[in-house]
Amino acid sequence: MRNSALTSAQRAANGNGWRRYVPALAWVRNYRRDYLAGDLMAGLVVAIMLVPQSMAYALLGGLPPQAGLYASIAPLVVYALLGTSRALAVGPVAIVSLLVASGLSPLAEPGSAAYVQLALTLAFLAGIVQVAMGLARMGFLVNFLSYPVLAGFTSAAALVIGLSQVRTLLGIKIPQTDKFLETLLYTVQGAGRTNWVTLAIGLGSLALLLYFRGGLGKHLARLGLSRPLIVTITRSGPLVVALLGTLVVAALDLDRRAGVQVVGRVPAGLPPLTWPTVDLALWAALLPTALAISLVGYTESISVAKALASKRRQKVDPDQELLALGAADVAAALTGGYPVTGGLSRSSVNFAAGANTGLASLVTAGLMALTVLFFTPAFTYLPNAVLAAIIVAAVTNLFDLETLREAWRYNKADAASWLVTFGVVLAWGIEVGIGAGVLTSLALFLWRTSRPHMAVVGRVGETEHFRNVLRHPVRTCPHVIAVRVDESLYFANTRYLEDQLLAMVADRPEVRHLLLICSAINFIDASALQTLEALHEELRDAGVQLHLAEVKGPVMDRLQAIGFVERLGAQHIFLSTHEAMRALECV
Repeated sequence: MRNSALTSAQRAANGNGWRRYVPALAWVRNYRRDYLAGDLMAGLVVAIMLVPQSMAYALLGGLPPQAGLYASIAPLVVYALLGTSRALAVGPVAIVSLLVASGLSPLAEPGSAAYVQLALTLAFLAGIVQVAMGLARMGFLVNFLSYPVLAGFTSAAALVIGLSQVRTLLGIKIPQTDKFLETLLYTVQGAGRTNWVTLAIGLGSLALLLYFRGGLGKHLARLGLSRPLIVTITRSGPLVVALLGTLVVAALDLDRRAGVQVVGRVPAGLPPLTWPTVDLALWAALLPTALAISLVGYTESISVAKALASKRRQKVDPDQELLALGAADVAAALTGGYPVTGGLSRSSVNFAAGANTGLASLVTAGLMALTVLFFTPAFTYLPNAVLAAIIVAAVTNLFDLETLREAWRYNKADAASWLVTFGVVLAWGIEVGIGAGVLTSLALFLWRTSRPHMAVVGRVGETEHFRNVLRHPVRTCPHVIAVRVDESLYFANTRYLEDQLLAMVADRPEVRHLLLICSAINFIDASALQTLEALHEELRDAGVQLHLAEVKGPVMDRLQAIGFVERLGAQHIFLSTHEAMRALECV
């Protein structure tokens, strides 16, 4: 019986382990029949969006359109099995595609065989980085990109992406660059060579896409159509404009008569098995781009996944998401694709269309596989201008000026971080902009925490509550100064702490006791400990006794282990501010 029980326990433990790393086992085991309709509908709607979008984003990345289609099959299957979000739709996205173009353009000619090989090698490297981060439980790294920095980055990237497509809408050829000002200059110089037929197709497609996204839904709702059907119709805009553009060009022979650039022949058949280039020197050259893709792609993905999961009271595991996205990138590298991540628009559509489990992504992947098997000849006359219009329509949602307005009203330092990131991306490019954003976030953190808020407090009436003397009518004692420090203590703020406390004591000759209230101190590093030691000695020499109150357990454990409590004296450390003030005869 005991062996049997052990075996059952081991099986349960093994099952939990597998479900942790393969979350699909959980929803497969508990799949309900009423989930099926929503999953099938969501998978269909996302596939309708993804077919033209994947080709458009591949062209944005400097790749042939089939690379986008290939990146929309195996990665979706892998994420459906390993991801913890039940609504996230993985695939090619605009910002990652732009990062691919900016990172690879200096190394090879866009669209060439060498460039394609670099793209799948980059996907493999980005996947390895994300898997390593997931295994090391480093999902917290996303916090190094604050929200204003991320908003500034995406807003600038939206402008760079949008401007990069103007040349395709105009039907002109200009040098490819991820620098906004250079692209603007080249576009202005080439505007005189505009192909007016191409421009008409592009602007017409863009207008139709904006109508599908805006007014069409309201018109359909007035007709009494159900919400799922409205979502399906309105999100089919990219496919509709692609079909209309293809029919117009093919029927009027505009590619030959008017010089309208088209996608051309797209190879039919399932994605080929590919292998990344194993070259340490090349990997070193690609690593900065891979890190940028890993960080930006994960940030976009986890933000969307958490937002959608919260609406259904579901949970998302950040570290498992890193593993899933990394594995999806590796799958893309092995099947002729390029880096992928979770997209905001497609995930929102996936959720709204009724996706309940990862089966929706499997349905999308299956439909994409059928597309590359049987329907690629239909893309031969698809105008590049239509794909450019799809990209422009998609990135208009990325421009976020409202965050700048709110940050300016609330905290001008955050607004400055938005502006710095935005400006650097436009002036020096995407990768430099990401680095500037991270450095700006860290610099702002150090600046804010290097000058912690410190409040002299007093008793509120006859209560046991103590508040800032500058904000509340309180009672204080002339021989005691009680100071609350609202920040953890570390190397960057210890000098400021020491200077401020000594200045307070110097300004009050009658003070005999300094009470440091530690309720907001979560950590004291070695530098701060040395400062406390020095402060204790300096105050003692001046005839002032240092006391501590409301020290948190983990902080107290460290102070005891290092011997500081013994040197200060346990009788000078109090559980509460009230207890300390009573002991110091300040009641």
